[in-house]
Amino acid sequence: MSPLTRRTLLLAGVAGVTALTAAASARPADPFTLGVASGDPAPDGVVLWTRLAVDPLADDGLGGMPARPVEVLWQVAADERFTRIVQHGSTTARPEDAHSVHVELVGLEPGREYFYRFKALNHLSRTGRTRTAPPPGALHVPLTMAFASCAQYEHGYFTAYRRLAEDEPDLVLHLGDYTYEYESGIHVAPSGNVRHVEGPTTVTLAGYRRRQAQYKTDPDLQEAHAVAPWAVIWDDHEIDNNWAGLLPDRPQPDFPARRAAAIQAYYENMPLRRSPRLYRRIGWGSLATFHMLDTRQYRTDQACGDGLQLCPERLEPERTMLGAAQEEWLFAGFRGSRARWDVLGQQVFFSQYDYIPGEVDKFLLDAWDGYVADRDRVVAGFADVRNPVVLTGDVHAAWGADVKERWDDPSSKTLATELVTTSITAGGDGSEEYAETPLWLRENPHVKYFNNRRGYTISRFTPDELRTDFRGLDYVTRPGSPVRTKGSFAVEDRVPGLHRL
Repeated sequence: MSPLTRRTLLLAGVAGVTALTAAASARPADPFTLGVASGDPAPDGVVLWTRLAVDPLADDGLGGMPARPVEVLWQVAADERFTRIVQHGSTTARPEDAHSVHVELVGLEPGREYFYRFKALNHLSRTGRTRTAPPPGALHVPLTMAFASCAQYEHGYFTAYRRLAEDEPDLVLHLGDYTYEYESGIHVAPSGNVRHVEGPTTVTLAGYRRRQAQYKTDPDLQEAHAVAPWAVIWDDHEIDNNWAGLLPDRPQPDFPARRAAAIQAYYENMPLRRSPRLYRRIGWGSLATFHMLDTRQYRTDQACGDGLQLCPERLEPERTMLGAAQEEWLFAGFRGSRARWDVLGQQVFFSQYDYIPGEVDKFLLDAWDGYVADRDRVVAGFADVRNPVVLTGDVHAAWGADVKERWDDPSSKTLATELVTTSITAGGDGSEEYAETPLWLRENPHVKYFNNRRGYTISRFTPDELRTDFRGLDYVTRPGSPVRTKGSFAVEDRVPGLHRL
């Protein structure tokens, strides 16, 4: 039975009415139109999120809320009927934060399932389910983790999020392109666009807030947020296509201000802890450590003007994807790790991939192929961990690859495993493969799997193996598609590389 039927919407009866503006007539209005979410689980707590919006698509990006603070009550219970409330309190949703709230819970028990809800303006939110991470040192606590990326609203319906929720993972990782910045009609799927986004291309704080809100009104996305805690990172489209540090994809006035507005709106709409940086770690006992990376904010500009090409500049040693501080943070985490599985949650294709069969090589310079020296340093760091795994989004297809000691020698040692999730909708319905796929795979023998349907990925971690199912939908250009497992692979403890099941 789906989470939608088992975890019903808990809406209180309206005890009164709310005055929205001095000129508007009084009317009941639900402020929880954007749903609820939780994120970044720790052994003793988790972040609870909601954002109040009685009119989510209001032009000013403020959700039709009054220009004053609003009290928000919250409850956490050990059961979904809320007969055993373990914590409760109140917080304030402020207009300068677009009436978002982030409750950073502490004092919960490790490895436990909890239920939470909010109340504001005489309305009760739906119930969300979350869980805390296992205690430090816990190894024999299996983890079912889903990961997803690239949800372009216009290209399809978010059925993949609903199917993800029905799989009931313990944790969800979103690896970027949660929203897209384009106005309607700018970026068209091969089969055409099937939905419409409000407003122009996002460049202002109001525009980014409004775009985030439109996504959050989607009921399938709300199901996925309510089923488990999320760990999120941005890629490029939450801000601007292929941005790098303080540089936009194309020249534009005052890009730093645009970037700052997008980052503010992102925080306001995500279950994140208040922190000056996005990169961070999430531990799951001693079973797994997730190193969540920021591959946009600290990188040098793409080599040779970006694009798909053979470019000597991509080999320059000073080129960096992570920046010096994040790189050292990552390596320190590797050196200190006691986890069975060390997992990079990151955005862009990590393995080398030659897109042109034959003697001519062409590489995607926005990916790690454009930052070869930095990738080499990360691969060298894998020697400090027991089982390195790279999780990736961005490329709108599902891939599985062995990270090799030498990319030009298929018989060289396999050092790690890369799992690439397909898009939620970006690219439209897709297909099983392209006509060129067999040629591409022969050109890149370390790539073990490819599928071009939309969907998400489920990985199950145990001390002995990592088992992954690539989940694909038949279609996204209309709602309600079934989901199917398109490919299943395992990675054994201390044996890097994919084995088809």
